[in-house]
Order: sequence, then structure tokens, then C-alpha cells
Amino acid sequence: MDTATWLGAGAALASTISFAPQAWKVIRSRRTQDISAVMYGITVVGFALWCGYGILLRQWPIIACNAICLCLAGFILFMKLSPERLKNQVADRIDPAA
Repeated sequence: MDTATWLGAGAALASTISFAPQAWKVIRSRRTQDISAVMYGITVVGFALWCGYGILLRQWPIIACNAICLCLAGFILFMKLSPERLKNQVADRIDPAA
């Protein structure tokens, strides 16, 4: 692989992984008060647009990493906007021990 491919793969991996700790923290703590709904709303739209761009170009690396990011950021936004009862039900299903 050339340098550009390695750089792109590293960027995609870092971007994709970056949302996992926040999603896990929301599941464990069930707290979203300090999360910006506007920021995550814009982020979700951005990832959806990146997915569309990748689909139009038929570039699976762009599609894959942005689809994963879209799911994680979308989950965080969903938890942020959900009422406490629903938030707790979802988190209990994912991690009942928390």
C-alpha cells in the first residue's frame, strides 16, 4: 500500500473508533446532559452526506467508515433526545449490569 492509502486507512480507523468511548459512556452512565444535541445533529447529517458521497463514487471505504460513524453518532443523538425512561430501557438492554 502507498502512503496515501495508509494515511486514509488510519484516518478512517481513528474517526470510526472515536465515537465508541462516548457511546459506551452514555450506556454506562445513562447521562447525556453535557452532550450537545446540535453538535451531534450536525455530525449525523455530515456522516449521512459522506455516506451518500461514497455511494455515488462507489467507494466502499468511504461508505463503511462513515456508516459506522453515522450509527454511533446517531445512537448518541438518539440517547440525548430520548426521555429518561426510554434511555434507561435502551441502556439496560445493552448493558444490564450498569
